[in-house]
Amino acid sequence: MAQTLRNGRCVVAVDGPSGSGKSTVSRRLATALGAQYLDTGAMYRAVTWAVLRYGVDLGDVDGITKVAGELDLVIGTDPTAPHVRADGVDVDVEIRGPEVTRAVSAVAAVPAVRTLLVAQQRAVIDAAGRIVVEGRDIGTVVAPDADLKVYLTASADARAQRRSRETAGSVDDTAADLLRRDTLDSTRAADPLRQADDAVVLDTTAMGIDEVVERLRAMVPA
Repeated sequence: MAQTLRNGRCVVAVDGPSGSGKSTVSRRLATALGAQYLDTGAMYRAVTWAVLRYGVDLGDVDGITKVAGELDLVIGTDPTAPHVRADGVDVDVEIRGPEVTRAVSAVAAVPAVRTLLVAQQRAVIDAAGRIVVEGRDIGTVVAPDADLKVYLTASADARAQRRSRETAGSVDDTAADLLRRDTLDSTRAADPLRQADDAVVLDTTAMGIDEVVERLRAMVPA
């Protein structure tokens, strides 16, 4: 039986690098709790998709900011069927492609883009009340008052293995790409990837998804 969150607002923040398992864990946790789910990374990917679609150079901060500000972005919060629509186009598949993956860290590093999307993310959280939110700056920036903050991590090898299975890419190439993204995300000036001081750290290297979800369910305030 799914655990039911207490009435009213309850926010679970799940942060961590790529390949740590946070997307699958967050969706399953939200389903188990009867809560909504927000993938903030998908929002940055959608903006990146639009930037590429409109031919804006990744070094053109003003151009990227303009695209982000004008983009009609709709993101679903049903954990069993999350979806993303940008300017009326369903982009669930496109935003996971290699072109967007290579470019998303550059777009996400633009301070104005982060300011815009953080505001949208907070609006979704406030409207939902009970929600599991995943990303890289949830516990530190987006929802610093979350009821539970979790930082998922895993060994570099485990993360590369997991992501390569998802993308059908080579493990070595995937490891190099993850290292590149880790470096960019953790060293950017605006809202870098980092663990919140009061987050629960969970190393998922040797853990199955079900085990991680059960561990987190037990931590959610009743």
